[in-house]
Amino acid sequence: MVSVPVYQFDTGKVGSAEVDETCFGEEIRWRVLRDAVVMYQANRRVGTHAAKTRAEVAGSKKKPWRQKGTGRARAGTRKSPIWRGGGVVFAKKPRDFSYSMPRKALREALRSAVLGKLLDGEVALVDNLVIEEPKTKEMVKVLKGLEIGGSALVVHQGGPENDAVVRSTRNIARTRVRSAGELNAYDVVTHERLVLTKDGLDRLIERVGHGDS
Repeated sequence: MVSVPVYQFDTGKVGSAEVDETCFGEEIRWRVLRDAVVMYQANRRVGTHAAKTRAEVAGSKKKPWRQKGTGRARAGTRKSPIWRGGGVVFAKKPRDFSYSMPRKALREALRSAVLGKLLDGEVALVDNLVIEEPKTKEMVKVLKGLEIGGSALVVHQGGPENDAVVRSTRNIARTRVRSAGELNAYDVVTHERLVLTKDGLDRLIERVGHGDS
């Protein structure tokens, strides 16, 4: 069992709770976790890079000067890659870098990511996270009460009642809100602290708990 601090969003730390880390596996599966992070990074790539080959650049195809007798290096076209303004030899073209992994592997990667946060003491529990109006100022106050100085990932159960929390966090740097149903390993490892509501933790264990394959 791992002891996790429990906070009230309006009063600060109120105690601690015991979380069974074996719900997220016996050990961190580093290889699967790395593969998942690389996949998520690849899927985020836009892939719009483009350059022109010698066939695509604008210019004349006329031979600049005769082959022999000038004393200069032979040249066949101004669009040669060795000329200024010429084409690129192996020009990059727009492409799709995205690929997928099996759902079981992604679930295992998420287990390992959460387990790592638990073992490193970077998880906090919140009794209830409720914001009446979507205001950034209110969410900043909540995060200050949670003693979060760096980046944070707030995980809730999901549902329309959390819309105000999501909207209040949009303009806060290095802070992101996710529902337990859409959480992934990349989100977990790229934030310093993982803040879970109690309902969000229950939903997360239900979704990826060890043995649920």
